[in-house]
Amino acid sequence: MIHQYKFAGRNIVIDVYSGSVHIVDDLAYDLIALFEGSDRDACLRAAAEKHPSASPEDVAECYDQIAALKKSGRLFAPDVFQDLPDPRADGIVKALCLHVAHCCNLQCSYCFAGQGRYRGKSALMSYEVGKQALDFLAASSGDRRNLEVDFFGGEPLMNFDVVKRLTEYARGLEKTSGKVFRFTLTTNGMLIDDDVIDFVRREMSNVVLSLDGRREVHDRFRVDSEGRGSWERIVPKFQKLVSAMEGKSYYIRGTFTHHNPDFLEDIRQMLDLGFTRLSMEPVVCSPDDPSALTYDDLPTVMEQYEKLALLMLERRREGRPFIFYHYMLDLAGGPCIYKRVSGCGSGSEYMAVTPSGELYPCHQFVGDERFRMGDVRSGVTNADIRREFASCSVYSRPECADCWAKLYCSGGCAANAWRASGSIRGVYAYGCELFRKRIECAVALAAAEQLSEA
Repeated sequence: MIHQYKFAGRNIVIDVYSGSVHIVDDLAYDLIALFEGSDRDACLRAAAEKHPSASPEDVAECYDQIAALKKSGRLFAPDVFQDLPDPRADGIVKALCLHVAHCCNLQCSYCFAGQGRYRGKSALMSYEVGKQALDFLAASSGDRRNLEVDFFGGEPLMNFDVVKRLTEYARGLEKTSGKVFRFTLTTNGMLIDDDVIDFVRREMSNVVLSLDGRREVHDRFRVDSEGRGSWERIVPKFQKLVSAMEGKSYYIRGTFTHHNPDFLEDIRQMLDLGFTRLSMEPVVCSPDDPSALTYDDLPTVMEQYEKLALLMLERRREGRPFIFYHYMLDLAGGPCIYKRVSGCGSGSEYMAVTPSGELYPCHQFVGDERFRMGDVRSGVTNADIRREFASCSVYSRPECADCWAKLYCSGGCAANAWRASGSIRGVYAYGCELFRKRIECAVALAAAEQLSEA
């Protein structure tokens, strides 16, 4: 299976199963499109008619080069991955999302978590429950050495003392268990102070900072209990924190909705504020929510992704590069094929933990009792849910069979699929459209970078 498209003056051909990316001239682009559907003579005649300036020798040589690429497995490669053994069957857990706070000091109208309460009452995770969660992770991780923990909410800094104590406890576990913990904190920034900044700098491998971009966009949604916007209060804190990170990872994470499908303007605002590691995510909400993206928004969103890629190329040439999370793509080194088939590992390798210690497949399923898997004291007691998620892959979704992007998205997000189709093995068709466009842009950027280094 191949996918062909044009971007920024380049003809790009992706070979799905080998992972090869080819930048070709117009003649090769058209011959590749003809190659599988016609015999050699028919291909040569059709290509010669379309490219009258090319000599018969050039057309024949180009065809033979394509045939050689096919023989070497770099074009029209067969699918050899469907029957791979699934590594998730071993029951290993490698990451937890610790919901240390089911409460929030902002009241974002588009919040999928119901202003941080996840269908329940406000709650804070106790230190004892957090310890049990870390012990569960260490005990369930088998021979995996590197483990990941995200402090999440609601707003996790509303339970900052427990966050600090749990981090200290984990550092002690590292000495006795041989494990290494990598911590992430996701925050709206309202409670950031010097103590938080110092802690994040020392202990966090990554921090995710919620900012929707333009002041008017951000303040429309991300408001406090009195309806006041938060942009002016958090931006200086984010700038101070990022400045103190000393090269460690962070992301400024925004959300775009029906009200700002022109999200490139929000990214420009982030750049003007001095931030260079950015993410803009499509809103997750009910289709009848006023913020929900519609198909009328789709042309604008697609255009924004293309313009964003062009802006990244322009700033890279100017020596002012920035990172966009969804355009980070390693064409040469990864991820491994198991990851490309199985995805994020929710419900198997990765789980969310509520303040009371209940286990769910991921943060987006928290509060839905149908997906409760067990708790940190007893472990996974609902093996059926775990098996269902562990068997969920790109090959378990019939809609993915003919999609060229399937080994980049791994079948997509199970939570989005559940909301859209009622099954974690379904697909969120709107999200598929966005993902394919993002991958086209990401591949084009990665190819351009490699060509500039050649």
